[in-house]
Amino acid sequence: MSASAAAAATAAIPSIPRDEDGPVFRAPWEAHAFAMALTLHERGVFTWPEWAAALAAEIKRAQAAGDPDTGETYYLHWLATLEGLVARKGVASMDTLHRYRDAWDHAADRTPHGKPIELRPEDFG
Repeated sequence: MSASAAAAATAAIPSIPRDEDGPVFRAPWEAHAFAMALTLHERGVFTWPEWAAALAAEIKRAQAAGDPDTGETYYLHWLATLEGLVARKGVASMDTLHRYRDAWDHAADRTPHGKPIELRPEDFG
């Protein structure tokens, strides 16, 4: 991801957790979700206004359901928005996304700490 793409994303979506150097992430998966959204935008899957509107709607839905809006769940909303747009745009179905999520969970469970997680056919059970 280029620095200019990250800067454009943080400018377009002001609620992104950040410090003076740019976006901040509490866990590697948050940075990966951020990068996936930038990449899909750069490839024309969705526009920034479309992304911002979808993210705002997801956050509003979560708050209405009781999300405390402390910032700790921000990237969970980012991921839910990303999954929803990917499914609505026909890039992958929600079933496929869930299948891969479950496979990654299985692969992570069998992988020793500190080792890279590798998907295997048996992870798709």
